[in-house]
Amino acid sequence: MHMDVYGDTLCALVSAAALASSGNQVFLHLPDGPAAEKLVKGECPYREPGLADLMAEQSQAGRLVLAGMETRPGQQSRVIWLALSPDAVHLAQDILRSLPSNRAQAWLVVNQSTFPVGTSEALQQVLEEHEAHAESGSAVVSLPDLLTEGNALAGFMRADSWLLGANVAWAEKLVFELLRPFNRRRDTVMVMRPREAEFTKLAITGMLATRLSYMNDMANLADSLDVDIERIRQGMGADKRIGESYLYPGCGFGGLSFSRDVMSLASTLQVSGMQAQLLDEVLRINERQKEVLFRKLWRHYGTELRGRKVAIWGAAFKPESARIDNSPALKLIEALWAQGVEVHVHDPRALRALADWAGEREDLVLHTDPYAAAEGADALMLVTEWKAYWSPDLLRLKMCMAYPLLLDGRNVWDPEFIKQNGFDYFGIGRR
Repeated sequence: MHMDVYGDTLCALVSAAALASSGNQVFLHLPDGPAAEKLVKGECPYREPGLADLMAEQSQAGRLVLAGMETRPGQQSRVIWLALSPDAVHLAQDILRSLPSNRAQAWLVVNQSTFPVGTSEALQQVLEEHEAHAESGSAVVSLPDLLTEGNALAGFMRADSWLLGANVAWAEKLVFELLRPFNRRRDTVMVMRPREAEFTKLAITGMLATRLSYMNDMANLADSLDVDIERIRQGMGADKRIGESYLYPGCGFGGLSFSRDVMSLASTLQVSGMQAQLLDEVLRINERQKEVLFRKLWRHYGTELRGRKVAIWGAAFKPESARIDNSPALKLIEALWAQGVEVHVHDPRALRALADWAGEREDLVLHTDPYAAAEGADALMLVTEWKAYWSPDLLRLKMCMAYPLLLDGRNVWDPEFIKQNGFDYFGIGRR
């Protein structure tokens, strides 16, 4: 099937590559920007496992072709796949208004973008107005992006579930056909109305954020009650009504899409005349939690932080990412700067983004070696749980640091083992 995918998001690239891999002829329309420049050079703008290889493979096979936003779909094209950034609603409308309307065959528009609830229905109206003199009966469906960065390609090709919002029978069947190669083990597609699918996507994110913030509150309470949150987490997760997912306390969540989805849901509640008290509190708890390591450091040194040197391991908002959108490291670094602390940072992928965010500063030093970042440090804070940080050389670390203080923002280290090796240790609700 011939189809046109619009967008330079991770979702757009994953969808285009996966759909091309199942035999479709895919034209990937890219807006001007850094992502398009890299793709034209044959580079992948996202460090996503398997994505670069699959895109190169499909490009060489001729099934994946790059195009500009101004390039119109060919006569053989049947599907318009929108995977745009959340602030590109007007761009989505412009794309639909530019579609050839003098054709007998109907367009299937798949909206995978995370737009406000009701946008797919609004796009349906735009399409109908554009085709006012045609009788093609084109349809817009919602297929929300449920992909997780770091597992996005596998999440598309072996999805646990799809949310399909469709009001038209033939459009629903055509989406099932497109997803059939990725939907063979069991039927993972749940069909509902378009606005229900859009709302479900936001509600899922809101629930996950609520679980994270709840556990962070419990971890802070555990500190005051002299109990170990790890025991509590395991006990809660063993209850089948609760389960283990998203029960890990830490120093706050980040990520552009995750944070924006929660704020979008809160905004939707407020626009509807309802008070988003729970979600507002979830966001407040999360912002407060981003400074939890700073507060522990502050108390340990009796508020005397000026002139000290602090090392941070991990700046990306999550492992396997080069992005720092809303990363806890950013707020932590700002708090340290405000107290006159010299900050040294290591991250496997996010140093360039951090340098762009911070600019030229004498109180921020970026390192390509984690132990170089810790050299002479009065404390080491682990913020992003990259696997390379899980089993450090503790003897080397202790010898190179000015003071053996470890602050574990992700509870990846064993407190007893760390203390036995001569370190002062502070986790999130750990003893």
